[in-house]
Amino acid sequence: MLHVDARVRASWKLACVLLHLVRGWCSVVLLFPRLTIPKKQERIRAWAIALLGLLAIKLVVIGKPPTRGPLLLMCNHISWLDIYVIYAVCHCRFVAKAEVGRWPLIGTLAAAVGTLFIERESRRDVLRVVEQMADSLRGGDLIAVFPEGTSSDGVRVLPFHANLVQAAIAANALVQPVALRFSDVASATHSLTACYINTDTLIGSIWRILNAPPLRATLIFGEQQSTQERGRRAWSADLRLAVETLRQSPTGS
Repeated sequence: MLHVDARVRASWKLACVLLHLVRGWCSVVLLFPRLTIPKKQERIRAWAIALLGLLAIKLVVIGKPPTRGPLLLMCNHISWLDIYVIYAVCHCRFVAKAEVGRWPLIGTLAAAVGTLFIERESRRDVLRVVEQMADSLRGGDLIAVFPEGTSSDGVRVLPFHANLVQAAIAANALVQPVALRFSDVASATHSLTACYINTDTLIGSIWRILNAPPLRATLIFGEQQSTQERGRRAWSADLRLAVETLRQSPTGS
């Protein structure tokens, strides 16, 4: 009986999450064209915070989140949730794989808030997006990327692709390393619940999160860096090390 009750509660929560996604879709389609940029940013942050609340995810922020650009954030990648965890803290443009743009509801939401979609397998498309990023940085934007190129289980930080940091070099912009980790609230141990890997589907991932104990998403902001005459490969390697160090820090547990 308790098992049935738990499934009923999870089903109700799933319906609430899907309704929240639909409301977000309606907002960006019907309301956003009439809003100023600050109002849009305010609504996006509030919507992201509400989503984390519906999923019983507690947000912990360590370090100094950025307040303005030009700046490139480089963060490890664990889940489809990563974007909304960052949106709950600061507004920025994201670079996401083209597949995200084709997801129902979420694809429309991502496009409406200025996400740059990239076909990672195409060198020509990577160059196109790097040029767009550099132009946006020159215009004062704050951009976030996941340089691992794919999501992982969060146990370690995968090697970074160096191409995207070229945009910061071209625009003479600073880069800030950011580490993200998900843990169980009760035990404070690393949790795989939020991971979006292998054959996971969006609905399946949401369902798993709703049936799991509450999670803590910890976002750790490092110090902003300048290129210091490093090439893109050397700088990318240094940034990966910085993210890994932040992820393993005691404050991130």
